[in-house]
Amino acid sequence: MREELDERFPGGALDTDVWSPHYLPHWSSRSASAATYAVRDGALHLTVPADQPLWCPDLHEEPLRVSCLQTGSWSGPVGSTVGQQPFAPGLVVREEQPEFWGYTPRYGHLEVTMRATVSPRSMFAFWLSGIEDRPEHSGEICVAEVFGDTVGDGTAAVGTGLHRFRDPDLREEFGADRLPLDVSRFHTYAVDWTPGSLVFTVDGDVVRRVGQAPDYPVQLMLGVFDFPARAAAGEAGVPVPELVVSAVRGHPL
Repeated sequence: MREELDERFPGGALDTDVWSPHYLPHWSSRSASAATYAVRDGALHLTVPADQPLWCPDLHEEPLRVSCLQTGSWSGPVGSTVGQQPFAPGLVVREEQPEFWGYTPRYGHLEVTMRATVSPRSMFAFWLSGIEDRPEHSGEICVAEVFGDTVGDGTAAVGTGLHRFRDPDLREEFGADRLPLDVSRFHTYAVDWTPGSLVFTVDGDVVRRVGQAPDYPVQLMLGVFDFPARAAAGEAGVPVPELVVSAVRGHPL
């Protein structure tokens, strides 16, 4: 099992031994959840072009387009309710996924260096999601989550913290603090994860401390999202949402 990650996206191709370019494909399919991405000039470019299909359009309450990479994936058989990150009650697997564990750390320093182009109808995020080999192994460490409608005047509200989901040993502890940050420029978002503790930083400055933590492996998830129903009346010239990632690193502390 891979203990460290130092991903700089070289060579013009995605390392599919580490990354799966599909967003929760068991609830739809690999083809219907495929990310739009390119690896060039030493960076990963995730985009959501206007013609990208909606993700799970008959199941997801709000219309959503997404390009996301993840370092783990699995599901139960077709027709079962066993799958990662169920977003609504009663979901069943539509396409069984084989086990894929590209990089699934338990504790350590995890960081991403990234920049983004977003509008009031889009957002980007880097989060660490429990692999859910058991339903209670579902806690989520959100290292950075930024909605475009919070961006402006050289600042942005950066969401960080912990979501408990179905883990009874955790409690919800999440917030979005406005920081003097131009998200269109590269910044490094990180967490130091130790037993019972999470310390979140942006460019090396501590922005949040949490006195609890998941105690099981997680998978890394990098995504950019578009919510077309949030378009303003008469909206025109909205930029294509893009997340550009120059490095993802992880190592034991």
